[in-house]
Amino acid sequence: MSIEEFIANEVKSNDVVLFMKGTPQFPQCGFSGQVVQILDHIGVGYKGLNVLESAELRNGIKTFSNWPTIPQLYVKGEFVGGCDIIREMFQAGELQQLFTEKGVVVAA
Repeated sequence: MSIEEFIANEVKSNDVVLFMKGTPQFPQCGFSGQVVQILDHIGVGYKGLNVLESAELRNGIKTFSNWPTIPQLYVKGEFVGGCDIIREMFQAGELQQLFTEKGVVVAA
């Protein structure tokens, strides 16, 4: 399986996927940590993939999304954005609305 196939499979088979530095339990960069805090605050289930474990994954996700930075959030197979976009959407209430529109269950 190529890295592109692996990434495509992950974003298709999980409702919410966060490509991040570190893990949801132990983020290893401030931007990844901010997105984890937002997702945890909203109460949405998600899969975190640590790009630090694989240079192939770290480079592959940037090519896959045509987006140069990490973290990257996918909802229902669709690229949503990085830390700044996620933070702005959350503050405006748009992130919670996106999850609702896509049928993703949130606890908050």
